[in-house]
Amino acid sequence: MSSTITTIGFDADDTLWHNESIFKLTEEQFRGMLSDYADPETVGDKLLAAEKRNLGHYGFGVKGFTLSMIETAIEVTGGKVPAATIKEIMEAGRAMLTHPVETLPGVHDTLDTLAPDYSLILITKGDLFDQERKLAQSGLGDYFDGVEIVSDKTPEVYSRIFGRTDGGPDAAMMVGNSMKSDVLPAIEAGSTGVHVPHELSWALEHAEAPVGSDRFHQIETLDGLPDLLAQLHTT
Repeated sequence: MSSTITTIGFDADDTLWHNESIFKLTEEQFRGMLSDYADPETVGDKLLAAEKRNLGHYGFGVKGFTLSMIETAIEVTGGKVPAATIKEIMEAGRAMLTHPVETLPGVHDTLDTLAPDYSLILITKGDLFDQERKLAQSGLGDYFDGVEIVSDKTPEVYSRIFGRTDGGPDAAMMVGNSMKSDVLPAIEAGSTGVHVPHELSWALEHAEAPVGSDRFHQIETLDGLPDLLAQLHTT
């Protein structure tokens, strides 16, 4: 493994700013909307199943989540969901798309530290308009030399993105809270993967850590990244 990192890719949602908490709050509201038809656990299980089923059709993000809520409401009510409930679901989805962006602790200081010495790329998946909105509202845009909003994060996607950078995938690092999307496919592409756990994580993003891989690292918070890079450059 190369010990010289020249490019650092950053995930956005729940790595740079809060995201999953908004989904959790909306899901809690959604369970309440259907409380006359099913218990909260059943509603949650059916919603997760719908999300998983619909990823290939709607992709990641708020719009796909909203459609999955509508589909779940139809299923749970046996096709008798009131129009008022559909309206309420759609309003909840729109509220998610206008929710204020709140950056996570240490993000600005970390990017300030790294920007002079590394090429920084934002690599995020989800709805194009929503991700562009969140980046603009976050105030982080000027830190990045490139922004990639992709439909999914796969080894091929990382190979393509990092293949255009100085040193290619071998000299690139991907940093994020999702083991499944940020770490594992980046390592498979030949890059270094750094996991930054978040207290909330979507069930469909869970995966086992690649214990034993010399390309895998974990830090507790993002502000530990400069020290990790310093260690890698001295080994």
